[in-house]
Amino acid sequence: MSEIKTPTPTPRDAFELLLAGNQRFVAGTPEHPNQDATRRAETAPSQQPFAVLFGCSDSRLAAEIIFDRGLGDLFVVRTAGHVMGPEVLGSIEFGVDVLGCPLVVILGHDSCGAVGAACAALEDGVTPAGYVRDVVERVTPSVLAARAAGRVEPEEILAEHITHTADLLLDRSRVLADKVAAGQTAVVGLRYRLADGSAQLVAARGLTSTVPTAS
Repeated sequence: MSEIKTPTPTPRDAFELLLAGNQRFVAGTPEHPNQDATRRAETAPSQQPFAVLFGCSDSRLAAEIIFDRGLGDLFVVRTAGHVMGPEVLGSIEFGVDVLGCPLVVILGHDSCGAVGAACAALEDGVTPAGYVRDVVERVTPSVLAARAAGRVEPEEILAEHITHTADLLLDRSRVLADKVAAGQTAVVGLRYRLADGSAQLVAARGLTSTVPTAS
């Protein structure tokens, strides 16, 4: 069987495809695309995902479910609090530079334990033990930046952390920054609501036209 190649979508096309899947999930009308034996056979020789999704490891953020996608659609990287290190940067660059993904999504969510722990550490001065402390310390700059700007509500702090992650990614990855500058890739930050399953845009870098962001 010959390998099936499909045209690479534009960053905006990929973004709209992702949001359409989330809208189906929220409405309770998922289509479960690309989850059958045919798709499994098609993607066995190689992968051609349309988006890199860098999200929190929270068990309630199963990317292919909340965006109603299937095999070969999303290149997923997840860490607690979506904090990044060299392995994360390398994985995202692989998705963009090697696999040709036109979209990178930062996915955060309400009631995030890492963000809550960073807020608590600033308030009582007590940080968790072990490597969890490293996670909390990487989230802390976002909390401090939000508070310095007068944003103290949980959803405002979360939006700041998502936006900070997107900007930090572009600042640290020359590969990604060049792709965005060339219009080949976009980076967006989404805030996921656990109760209703909706993903709201809070940051956009590199989309070709203006997209309203959540307040």
